[in-house]
Amino acid sequence: MALIKSISGIRGTIGGKPGESLSPVDIVKFAAAFGTWVQARHQKNGLKVIVGRDARKSGSMVNNLVITTLRSLGISVVDLGMATTPTVELAVTGTHADGGIIITASHNPADWNALKLLNEKGEFLSAMDGMNVLEIAAREDFNFISNDFTGSLEQDDSWGKKHIDLILALKLVDIKAIKTAGFTVAIDCINSVGGIILPQLLKSLGVDKVIELNSIPDGNFAHNPEPLPENLKGISEFVVKGSADIGFVVDPDVDRLAIVCEDGKMFGEEYTLVSISDYILKNTPGNTVSNLSSTKALKDITSGYSCKHYSASVGEVNVVEEMKKRNAVIGGEGNGGVIYPELHYGRDALVGIALFLSHLAKSKMNCSALRKIYPHYVIAKKKLTLDPSVEFSQIIDAVKDYFKGHLIDERDGLWIEHKNGWVQIRKSNTEPIIRIYAEGRTNDEANDLAETVIGIVKKT
Repeated sequence: MALIKSISGIRGTIGGKPGESLSPVDIVKFAAAFGTWVQARHQKNGLKVIVGRDARKSGSMVNNLVITTLRSLGISVVDLGMATTPTVELAVTGTHADGGIIITASHNPADWNALKLLNEKGEFLSAMDGMNVLEIAAREDFNFISNDFTGSLEQDDSWGKKHIDLILALKLVDIKAIKTAGFTVAIDCINSVGGIILPQLLKSLGVDKVIELNSIPDGNFAHNPEPLPENLKGISEFVVKGSADIGFVVDPDVDRLAIVCEDGKMFGEEYTLVSISDYILKNTPGNTVSNLSSTKALKDITSGYSCKHYSASVGEVNVVEEMKKRNAVIGGEGNGGVIYPELHYGRDALVGIALFLSHLAKSKMNCSALRKIYPHYVIAKKKLTLDPSVEFSQIIDAVKDYFKGHLIDERDGLWIEHKNGWVQIRKSNTEPIIRIYAEGRTNDEANDLAETVIGIVKKT
């Protein structure tokens, strides 16, 4: 069993003892802490919070606990039901709410769930605000109200359509080009909320032929929900068998997008952002931002347009902060997370699909040919269980010592520039593990660099 409390929210496996896993006690405690934080932040009557969830089987139970807790603080709740993370984000600003809670463990397995917390801008809490919520939870500094002042509850399932309408209105979403291309699109929605909204989006974009895999939102995840190549053999075969022009894969809360080419090969999760950024920069030149764990290809593409690329620490909130600072026209994370400020400051697989299809249609190329025009890099992604007996600082010092003389960045663990790429070692924000990512021009180059660091860690 696991429970992870961080500035990003609370995440864990369902069941077990309070404080050791995501029990009802922990759910109520953290929801109350967030509600108390909202009260202190806005100091007004009539507070309103948006709540939405993915299709996990535990979602209904967690949803009921969260809503009841917020209402018991006197906060009114608008319940979107099953909704994507970016849909909830848009609903917060669209309804002028004071915050939001998304009930999803994102890429984690089906027995996990989480509360992801949003401020009044529909954005994840800053590190300082997240720490404040954690402190309130630790003190149990809540003040519940009497029954006479319970917050109201409103059900609103209209925000999926509103989200789609906002995407369709974007200048760079070319519905005419998409419709003219006559694409056949395959989708894998991992039996979660993507199964509700992706078919609606594609139909609205003018895609008449959609073939669906794992689109029933019942929480019975057909495979590991993280959209990595080793988990996507089913959709690869599905694309080829159905003679689809492209396949789209989303995670359970639809903020990450992976793409499958017409030949069944992965476009590359890292290249979701690269290709969409190419399309954006071609039409609206400007700065780009990605996190330190993302491919160097985005920097290469950005430089080709005589624009500047900036890096940020891992985590959506960090990327968004840097994007605002640099007035970036596009940004995101190499895990398939596209952030397009023209719509909102949040990772959004739905706008990613619309922009990518526009790009593909106007390129007059098939998906695999489009992929080949981008600089080729390979990232080896490794992870090790974090040994509680070893200080992470000791590991960092050992790795730094080995790579003396290399350019380093210590904003997020340790990032080291290397020939043809880089290597990064950092503690995960969502799991009790160490992540070791390395990039090179070939598989061997990337893997050798990652294994070198793993060897150092194991000796520490």
